[in-house]
Amino acid sequence: MSYCEFVASGTAHPLHVAYHDNEYGFRIESDDQLFERLVLEINQAGLSWETILKKREGMQIAYDGFSLEKVASYGQEEVDRLLADPRIIRNRLKVAAAIENARTILGLRDSHGSFLAWLDSHHPLTRDEWTKLFKKTFRFTGGEIVNEFLMSTGYLPGAHDADCPVLEAIKKRK
Repeated sequence: MSYCEFVASGTAHPLHVAYHDNEYGFRIESDDQLFERLVLEINQAGLSWETILKKREGMQIAYDGFSLEKVASYGQEEVDRLLADPRIIRNRLKVAAAIENARTILGLRDSHGSFLAWLDSHHPLTRDEWTKLFKKTFRFTGGEIVNEFLMSTGYLPGAHDADCPVLEAIKKRK
């Protein structure tokens, strides 16, 4: 069953419906929001997307609104705070990846002007090419994480079924 079918089935949690209808597959212009999506996708590894959606608000608070500058400046005190915070996924590798990836994205801003510009400069690539690039550039970014990040942000096709009405909304925004 596709995500579109799941959401239309009437059994999906309202958080899924809102995410599917208003965010999934839509282009994101803000580097902080792109970073948030990357962190959410990384944290989803081994867990359900519903778990991540339920923890999203707490993660936004814990990670200072996903401000790249703030997260990139985190030291051991902030790591300890995050690992003790039940609002987030308390996985040491995922927390470390968020901090290191924030630092990496700031470096991409220096070389490309923004994370968005870096993504745009590599578009279009195949899924395999994107995966290799992400694995070389970021931490904790396997094939499925990269695929979902790129589909969810409109860089790879497949986020929505061909007959999904949200697909039309996405096309109108381009």
